[in-house]
Amino acid sequence: MTRYFLAGLIFVGSSWAWEKASAQEIRTTDTSQTESPKTKTNKPPKAKRQIKRGIKWLVAAQQANGGWGAGSHAHQEIRDPNAVPTDPATTAFAATALLKAGHTPTSGDYQDAVRQATENLVATVEAAEPKNAKITSLSGTQPQRKLGEMIDTAMTAQFLTRVAEHLPQNDPLAKRVEAALSECLERLERTQQKDGSWQGGGGWAPVLQSAMNCNSLEMALATGRKVDASKLKAAKQYQKSSINIDSGAAMSGASGGVELYAFAGGLRGNAGDAAEAQQAVESAKAAGKLEEDAPVNEQSLRIAGVSEIRAKELGDATAQNQSQLRRLSDEQLLAGFGNNGGEEFLSYLMTSESLVIAGGEAWDKWNKNMTSRLGKVQNQDGSWSGHHCITSPVFCTAAALQVLLTEKDVDLLRKIAKLKDSTSNDDDEPAQGK
Repeated sequence: MTRYFLAGLIFVGSSWAWEKASAQEIRTTDTSQTESPKTKTNKPPKAKRQIKRGIKWLVAAQQANGGWGAGSHAHQEIRDPNAVPTDPATTAFAATALLKAGHTPTSGDYQDAVRQATENLVATVEAAEPKNAKITSLSGTQPQRKLGEMIDTAMTAQFLTRVAEHLPQNDPLAKRVEAALSECLERLERTQQKDGSWQGGGGWAPVLQSAMNCNSLEMALATGRKVDASKLKAAKQYQKSSINIDSGAAMSGASGGVELYAFAGGLRGNAGDAAEAQQAVESAKAAGKLEEDAPVNEQSLRIAGVSEIRAKELGDATAQNQSQLRRLSDEQLLAGFGNNGGEEFLSYLMTSESLVIAGGEAWDKWNKNMTSRLGKVQNQDGSWSGHHCITSPVFCTAAALQVLLTEKDVDLLRKIAKLKDSTSNDDDEPAQGK
């Protein structure tokens, strides 16, 4: 990366005033029937105000075609969200934030905004050239230049996976969403490299793109779509390969020299396996196969009935997860590049998702830390801005909101935790979630 930004540069977000957004209260999804007791979701009043202001700003920033834009890498000085072209990655990312806040294409105060965004993304995929890797002809956007050229496909796939759950079968959009999602998944699988990554096509920190692509395949599998199990396994292994199991340190040449990005990708790629290991040991304890104080490790997993190879994989996953959890209070790690850019916010989001998937007490402490951290850097107009790389207030606001709303995604994240060893198959046949 050409580091022509001063590390200490502080951008004070401009205050824009739009009247498009309503002042009505945000309706949030009730997850009380599916939450683990260790995943607290009651936000303090201050956090609720942060979310409300951010959602209102984000809806006001939506353009007439239903999309949002981050702007180009060549013109990062343009911060007005209505003065940049819309792009699929930013549109999907912003619409996902609205979904997590309880607004769907058929319900919520901002259902029209979500439906328009869904139509925008579906139309984009439908118009994409079949032989191309990307779903868009746009190039040089901030997300593409910093994360990689497949980021539009990944973020669109994740949004479509989520929004499909909110569309009744008789909705005209339902079949189009499924078809567009299948197209995105096919392109992701087709463009994966032999090492399990998606480093091709540029990007300053493509380790984050690889993480998002991996997450897209995992989410699709967890919700019943067909996914090539060998490709998902390779993608997860690539994310985990940059983590030192003993120390939790992250090293990757694809992280732009910033440890946080590889750290978050590794933690997220490992979360499902760590959750599987925990569940296997707990089940064995309940069945009387293990003592109550038995640790989650390879030996316990073998006693629990896990195969030798898988027990080794899950034992390593647990060790890695625990070593990374010990570093969550490392301020030097969390500082990322030195100040907040879209990459930092995205890394925080993947870390939040990891903690919900893997479970445990670390979530509550992390959630409080993030609520405080993000509250301190929210702009007066309700948005968040980046100070380097991805500076777009739309992208950063969407990411910050999703960090604050991670537990609202608990149903989908827990499905990932219940995938068991469906990605450990040795054959190349597609797997299908349950």
